[in-house]
Amino acid sequence: MRDRIRVGIVGASPQSWAAAAHLPALAHLDEFTVIAVATTREDSARAAASTFGIRHAFASAEELAFHPEVDLVVASVKVPAHAAVVRAALAAGKHVYAEWPLGVDLAEASALADAAAAAGVVHAVNLQAYHSPGARFVADLLADGRIGAVESISMTAAGDPLGGSRIPQSLAWSTEHAAGNNLLTVMAGHALAALERVAGPLADVSAVLANLHDRVTVIETGELIANHVPGQLALHGRLKGGALLSLSIQGGSAAAPSGFAITITGADGRLTITPADKGHYPGWAEWRVRVRGADGAATDLPVPDRYRVTPAGVPAGPAAHIAALYREIAQAITDGRPAHPGFDTAVHHHRTLAAIERADQTGVRQPLTPQAGPRQKPAARDHTEGKIA
Repeated sequence: MRDRIRVGIVGASPQSWAAAAHLPALAHLDEFTVIAVATTREDSARAAASTFGIRHAFASAEELAFHPEVDLVVASVKVPAHAAVVRAALAAGKHVYAEWPLGVDLAEASALADAAAAAGVVHAVNLQAYHSPGARFVADLLADGRIGAVESISMTAAGDPLGGSRIPQSLAWSTEHAAGNNLLTVMAGHALAALERVAGPLADVSAVLANLHDRVTVIETGELIANHVPGQLALHGRLKGGALLSLSIQGGSAAAPSGFAITITGADGRLTITPADKGHYPGWAEWRVRVRGADGAATDLPVPDRYRVTPAGVPAGPAAHIAALYREIAQAITDGRPAHPGFDTAVHHHRTLAAIERADQTGVRQPLTPQAGPRQKPAARDHTEGKIA
């Protein structure tokens, strides 16, 4: 068996997203071994390492990134801290995997993508829908003409726990625009990535954003805090292929979303997609797909097993789709090619979000430019030496 890719996770405290999703995924992947964790404090880093049976613990991203046993650095921290973790990984010449959004805004994401291209490492961003079995299956159905030429797509999705009149204490930091973590950047960003994976990119966009709660209540304490980010999105656009798109992201205060619905209308039929579990977002849900032909007959289309690329033991939900992206990273490192989605794809989606904000502010439809391909072929890594080959 080839040498395992040695992973260092920044932000892997016992109650973290990394603990809930990344570590369960990595535990079932033979391509990887988790070798190090880092948090902002030495005591919490040591506690995390002890809890998860991980060899090394660090109190900074720099220490983790420059350790010779780390091959891949994972940035699983709050969005404002992504840039520092990514830059530490790049300075150390290590491959890097960042959560979405890549940066707090388009400018920061673009700078990180430029730096990653110059470093010549594999870089990936966690836009889960790109490796969702359901999204890949529906994309193939459309490409094969299952419902004829696509004419329109509509999607409605819940944004909870963001966008409502109340917010959990753990997300109270998200109410500032500079945090880069709100209903537009996170919920809409992931939804648009899912739609693009299925039906291709947007050509232009019109949008309205609304902040209906200038003060929100922290659920655990009852404290009222200022809120400067949108909680509702209504978007209309045109896909590159000519089909029309309607997207509604509806904010709320529930602990988990109530679900989503996607309707794709073609010249010869219609696809309807809903989640198998309403508590999941489009990017990590199991998709229920139903087709209705021109004759009105409706049929369920189970997602074939060939679209599932992760081991059976990986828990369903976000861990499964994160595992699929880790496998993409492993293959990219082995092949000496870019991973997808990489930082350039992240910048593409950040540009779309910036265009949505401009459309809202100006009331003018915004054209969107096509995504450019990866700008540099990354070098392969010699895992036994921890260096770029």
